[in-house]
Amino acid sequence: MYAIVETGGKQYRVQEGDTLFIEKLPAMAGETVEVNKVLAVVKEGEFKVGSPLVDGAKVIFKVVRHGRGKKIIVYKYKAKKNYRRKQGHRQAFTQVTVEKIEA
Repeated sequence: MYAIVETGGKQYRVQEGDTLFIEKLPAMAGETVEVNKVLAVVKEGEFKVGSPLVDGAKVIFKVVRHGRGKKIIVYKYKAKKNYRRKQGHRQAFTQVTVEKIEA
C-alpha cells in the first residue's frame, strides 16, 4: 500500500516505514503529524485517485528531527558592470517516518 501526498508544496510517494526529508513543519521531535492532502492511494491493487483529494484519507508522520541541508551558493554576476553578489543558503527540513496510511 502506498499513497501520494502533498506537503510543503511538493508531492511525495510514501509507504509505511519510509523516511522522508520534507519542508520544515511546526512540530517538535517525537510528535505525530497528520497530512490530509492525499492525492492518490493504492491499496491491494486498487488505485484510488482524488479530485483533487481522496475523501477520508490521511497519512500519519512521526517527526524524527529537524535540521538544515547542505549549503548552496547563490552568485549573481553582470558582465562588464562590476556587479557581483555572493550569498549562501541552507534550507531547513524535517525528517519524518511514515507511521500509518489510512484510506
